[in-house]
Amino acid sequence: MKQFLSAHDVQNIPAIIQDALTYKSAPWKDENLGKHKKLGCLFMNPSMRTRLSTQIAAQQLGMETVVFNVGNEGWALEFADGAIMNGTTVEHVKDAAPIMGNYFDLLAVRTFPGLKDREADYSEHIMHQFIKYAGIPVISLESATLHPLQSLTDLITINETIQTTGFKRKPKIVLSWAPHVKPLPQCVANSFSQWVNAWGVADFVITHPEGYALEKKFTEGATIVHQQEEALKDADFVYIKNWSSYEQYGTMPAYEGEWMLTNKKLALTNQAKVMHCLPVRRNVELSDEILDGPNSLVTKQATNRVWAAQAVIASMLKS
Repeated sequence: MKQFLSAHDVQNIPAIIQDALTYKSAPWKDENLGKHKKLGCLFMNPSMRTRLSTQIAAQQLGMETVVFNVGNEGWALEFADGAIMNGTTVEHVKDAAPIMGNYFDLLAVRTFPGLKDREADYSEHIMHQFIKYAGIPVISLESATLHPLQSLTDLITINETIQTTGFKRKPKIVLSWAPHVKPLPQCVANSFSQWVNAWGVADFVITHPEGYALEKKFTEGATIVHQQEEALKDADFVYIKNWSSYEQYGTMPAYEGEWMLTNKKLALTNQAKVMHCLPVRRNVELSDEILDGPNSLVTKQATNRVWAAQAVIASMLKS
């Protein structure tokens, strides 16, 4: 694996899921794989689980990790080609990324969409600039449109739950939009849709109000339903996530009905397990009764971030 940006960079999704679960049972089995190698982690927006889990995963493979918060601990970077740098940016990625490529063996980058210019965000210009100029393998710790480590974690968690519960039939997985106090990116929803569709082992349903459709290239293969109760019927897994509008980019169109998941709605499902990527706005996106109840996989899901990162980093070191 030369880069890790999306589901398309993984040749065998079931195999990498199994690699992750193997590391979960034996975290230090490849503790010398990354000996004398360095992972640089660049963050252009805040992170807790992604940052900590990636560091732990790399250390369990014997790597040294260096974390750098771009803009807070160093110069503001410029990414535009041909830029006349007479404003607030101090250093161009063309100058910074090659140096990072010489410092590190792998580079992990977390960026964020501006939610103002859809074309700019969906071009993934910032991530591709690092790939172009660093000259070493790049891992996405979240980009403007996708969050592949989170989505791999989600599939690991679903697969693990299926294995431990003796599940026999094809599972029904529902991705449900949820309310929020501010517009959020489509990254997690795009990515989860892409990975579930690529995995191909589930009946996949996406439910959201009118005006919140995701970009079609990520949802192709899923059933789209605008009535949450209809979508939840007989679901085995329910993934809750807010996202802002793709069509009316970055906005929060008005919607009808109550979209926060509660135990009353959960009764429509097949005793579904509930997932969320965190952080979560309690009693806005998800009720306390769900998060603190027996159907929540949220803590297990977040814990599995380590094993997803470890499987990806190991694959890149081996190749």
